[in-house]
Amino acid sequence: MKNSEKNVNLALMLAVLTLFQLICAVTLIAKGEPENRINIIITFAVYILVEYVYFIGTKLILKRRGFEVELIAFLLTSIGLSVTASVYPNLAIKQLIAVIIGIAGFTFLQWVLRDINRCMFLRYPVAFLAVGLLIFTLVFAKFTNGAKNWIYIGGLSIQPSELVKVAFVFVGAATLEKLQSNKSLTKFIIFAFACVGTLFLMYDFGTALIFFFTFIVISFMRSGDIRTLFLVCAVALLGGALVLMFKPYVANRFLAYRHVWEYFDTTGYQQTRVMIYSASGGLFGVGLGNGKLRDIFAATEDLIFGVICEEFGWIMSGAILLSYVALLVYSIKHSRYARSSFYAICATSASALMLFQAALNVFGVNDILPLTGVTLPFVSRGGSSIMCCWMLLAFIKAVDRGTYRYGGVRQ
Repeated sequence: MKNSEKNVNLALMLAVLTLFQLICAVTLIAKGEPENRINIIITFAVYILVEYVYFIGTKLILKRRGFEVELIAFLLTSIGLSVTASVYPNLAIKQLIAVIIGIAGFTFLQWVLRDINRCMFLRYPVAFLAVGLLIFTLVFAKFTNGAKNWIYIGGLSIQPSELVKVAFVFVGAATLEKLQSNKSLTKFIIFAFACVGTLFLMYDFGTALIFFFTFIVISFMRSGDIRTLFLVCAVALLGGALVLMFKPYVANRFLAYRHVWEYFDTTGYQQTRVMIYSASGGLFGVGLGNGKLRDIFAATEDLIFGVICEEFGWIMSGAILLSYVALLVYSIKHSRYARSSFYAICATSASALMLFQAALNVFGVNDILPLTGVTLPFVSRGGSSIMCCWMLLAFIKAVDRGTYRYGGVRQ
C-alpha cells in the first residue's frame, strides 16, 4: 500500500511539474519573436523528455524510491531555464546542454558514491586534481567582472572553481571518514586553505567564502572541536584583514555595501533596481517576460532572484528559498540513518553549501550582505554552475539508505 501511495505521489508531482513547465513554455512562445520560438520549443521539449526518462528509468529499471530531491532540482532548473529562455532565447539550448551534462554527472557520481572503498581510493587524486585546476585557472584565466576565475576555450567559457566545489565536499568527507580514531584536521585544513588561498588570489571572494563555510561545516561534523575551528576562523579573519591592509583597492569592491542608494547610478545600480522591481512583483508577479529587471546586466545570473520576485511573485520566490532549506532538512534527517559518516558529511555539507550560497546571492543583491556575485543554485544561468549543483545533489541523494541496493536487498 505504501509503495502504491508513493507511485501516485510521484505521478502527481511529476504531472504538476510538467504543467508548470508547459505553461512557461506556452507563455514564452506566445510573447517571443518568431525566430526564437523554435529554440524555446526545443529547450522545453528536450528538457521534459530528459525529465521523464530519468524518473521512469530510475523507478522501473533501477527500482529506486523517494524522488524528493530530484523533484526540487528539476523544478528549480526549469525556473532558471524559463528565465534564460525569456531574456536570452538564443542561449537557452546552450544552458539546456549544460543541464543535461549536469544530470549525467549526477548519475555518474551516484555510481561512484555507491562504493565507499572506491571513494577512499579516489580522495587523493581528486584533491590534487582540484588544487591543480585552481592553480591552472590562476595562471591562465582572464579577469572577468573583477575576478580571475574564467577559462576561455574557443567559444566556451568554464569556471573551474564551480567544479572544484564538488571535489571539495568529496575530499573533505572522504578524508575525515578515514580519521575515525584521530580528531586531527591537518590534512583537510591544508587542502582547504590551498583552495581558499588560491581563490583569494583570483579575487573570487564569494566562492572563497563558500569554500570556507563548507570547510567549517565538514570539520565540525567530524570533530566537534570548537576550539580548533575557532582558531581556524581567527586565522582566516586575520588573513582577510592583512589582504585589506596591504591591498586596500580590494576594499573598494565593497564600498557601496549598505550605501547602495548613495550610489544609485554607479556601483549601486544593480542592487537598487533589484529592490525597486522586486517590490513591484507582489504575491503573484507581473508575468513571465513582463518585468523590467530583465534588461539589467546579469539579470539571469547574479540578479535572477530579483527577476523571479518581479515576474513570478513573492510566493514563488519564497518557495525557492524554502527548497534549499528542505534539502538541508532532508540531509540532516537521513544522516541519522546513513550507513557511514562519509554519506552524512557529504550530504549535510553539500546542502549547507547550497543554502549558504543562495543566502549570499539573495542577501547580496538586496544589500543585506556585500554583493559577492555568486549564482543562485540550479536557477542562475551558467553552465559550470548548473553542472556543479546537479553533481552536489548526488551527495544529498546518496545519504538516503533507499538509494542503493545491497545484496539484492534495499536498505
